[in-house]
Amino acid sequence: MTVLRVLLATLLCAAVSVIAPAPAGAHAVRIATEPAVDALLDSGPPQVSATFNEQLQTTFAAMTVVGPDGNLWSSGDTHVQGAIASVALRPLGPVGAYTVNYRVTSADSHVVTGSWTFHLKKSGTGTPGPPAGAPTAGTIPWWPFAAAGALIALVAALGLARRRT
Repeated sequence: MTVLRVLLATLLCAAVSVIAPAPAGAHAVRIATEPAVDALLDSGPPQVSATFNEQLQTTFAAMTVVGPDGNLWSSGDTHVQGAIASVALRPLGPVGAYTVNYRVTSADSHVVTGSWTFHLKKSGTGTPGPPAGAPTAGTIPWWPFAAAGALIALVAALGLARRRT
């Protein structure tokens, strides 16, 4: 009966650790953009940037610019310096709305995503990148790690139960 109790307690702990919500905390908030939200531009800027209210982690940041044609107009890697994330732009092309999408990691490891739009009033001569939505590397699913942790806890509980008998 002791083995069954240890097994049930282990499974309950594993389930609670996976299901329980993480504590809330303050996360990075976007406080400024360049170009400004809904700006009307005669020509495209060389880059776009977002400024946050706290330092950002330099890893796993992503920023893209999608034009009115559905193509990517951002170029190169996203750069993070302090509280600012930025990405270079190709010379812009068609008139219309360009949407900047970002994904950054705040100092407390919380992922922050969002977007804003600016508008090009005069056609440019730029050549677009690939269509937005082209396959990219996805995120790693969490459930294999939770299953492995539960399995390790179960093996440890069974080993402990055998030791006591």
